[in-house]
This record gives sequence, C-alpha cells and structure tokens, in this order.
Amino acid sequence: MITATQGVTRTSRCERCGGELVSDVGQFIERGRLGWSVEGQCQACPDAWCEMDTGPAPEEIRQALLTTHGPARLRLADKGASIVPVLRALREMHHLSLGEARLMAAELNEVGLIGTYVEMAYLAEGLRKRFVTVTITSSAT
Repeated sequence: MITATQGVTRTSRCERCGGELVSDVGQFIERGRLGWSVEGQCQACPDAWCEMDTGPAPEEIRQALLTTHGPARLRLADKGASIVPVLRALREMHHLSLGEARLMAAELNEVGLIGTYVEMAYLAEGLRKRFVTVTITSSAT
C-alpha cells in the first residue's frame, strides 16, 4: 500500500476582514483511500477553517494542484497484456459500467490517463493489485 501526498499553499483576501488569508490545499492517499483537504487561516483576524473528505477532490483543489505541479500521465507498461484485470480494476475503483470501463481502458492503453499525481498514483495502486504493470510520468513526456 502506497502513501502519496501533494499540496499547494495559496493566498487570497479574507472575506471577513479583508486581510491576507493563507490556505493549504492537498490531495492524498491514506490507507488505500483517495482523499483531499483544505485548511485556511486569516493572518489578520481569527477566521480559520479545516475541511477534509475522501474521494475525488473538488475541482478547485485539482486545478490548484495541476497548475502548481503539472499533470501526471498513467499508462499501461505492457500494451499486449490482458485487458480483463484492467477492466475489473477500473470498474471497482470508479464504479463504472462495462462500456465506460472499456473506454477508459482504451485511453489508458493508447495515450494514457491524465490527472493529478495523487489521482494517478491511486489508480496505479488499484491496477497493480490486479497485477497490471503501469507507469506514471509527467504528461509532457
């Protein structure tokens, strides 16, 4: 079981007092589950919060991670391998229909799937549990 994390610190204007709001957003794999978190605190007033959940990250968090760290690409290492374990893993992890899983598997086999590093590491872990060999690279390669 792997553990992966990726985060970004952002600053914005506090809606409460107008001061500087510093927030940390991130995505992680913990105990085999994909999760995300965001916490923030105003530097000028006591306004602060923390939020955390499992599952896919909200799009705002994903975009912050992709903008700062760049996307990652997940590909099958052996394009000639059986597609059956790939379909099983994709259906199990993403609750897909067989047709949806086939489309995703075709993309994984051809150009690769693109997302945050943590999303791709999570998917890679599920595929490796089914003995599917994959690689994760920067999407630029």
